[in-house]
Amino acid sequence: MKEFKAKVHEFHSARQQGSTPLPSPDIFGKSLYTFYIGQNDFTSNLAAIGIGGVKQYLPQVAAQIASSIKELYALGGRAFLVLNLAPIGCYPAFLVQLHHNTSDIDAFGCLISYNNAVVDYNNMLKKALSQTRMALPKASLIYVDVHAILLELFQHPVSHGLKYGTKACCGHGGGQYNFDPKAYCGNTRVINGSTVTASACGDPYKYVSWDGIHATEAANKLATIAILNGSYFDPPFPLHHLCDLQPIN
Repeated sequence: MKEFKAKVHEFHSARQQGSTPLPSPDIFGKSLYTFYIGQNDFTSNLAAIGIGGVKQYLPQVAAQIASSIKELYALGGRAFLVLNLAPIGCYPAFLVQLHHNTSDIDAFGCLISYNNAVVDYNNMLKKALSQTRMALPKASLIYVDVHAILLELFQHPVSHGLKYGTKACCGHGGGQYNFDPKAYCGNTRVINGSTVTASACGDPYKYVSWDGIHATEAANKLATIAILNGSYFDPPFPLHHLCDLQPIN
């Protein structure tokens, strides 16, 4: 972003003629900066070191997000949407790969302890943003609760026109989760002497989870509509007044 801004100002300072895809220098103050990051930080070592181990460095993740916002603020950014962490305890990949007891599964098929750890991190992130907001009085720094949106889809998929919550569309193995870490979505592998391909289901618009790790286009569409509606913003933010929002087909 720093290099991009320097290039924009270099071009306009030289008053070069001709068409260019570069925007006007005032774009940095008019843009909406969106952060949706942290899931890999949370999950990459989760199986190896457990919830307790991961929690030790989560404050660094929240602090780094806050630091990045301050850097963008220094570049002219004034409006920031920061999405919190999704309920990873409902993702098929983690339901298969993370150690747990049956007593750790809630009524919706999600991992209780891991989802509780996500909530703890989200509260930490929200607090970090609150502190950052005080340091950046001219900024609109908005916490977006995408966790609540996705949790609703995982828990009540049928209520939103879907069918499967904790089962992956693209995967191998079938069953409750249709996820096999030996054969990720799109891969062909030899497992137990047989060649298998982790392929996509025929009706992905009925699933919340695409490949056990990411959401489907259908779920993302529902989440996007909910976000643009503005009811998951803290504090409230008049996105529909500031942006030229188009219908999502």
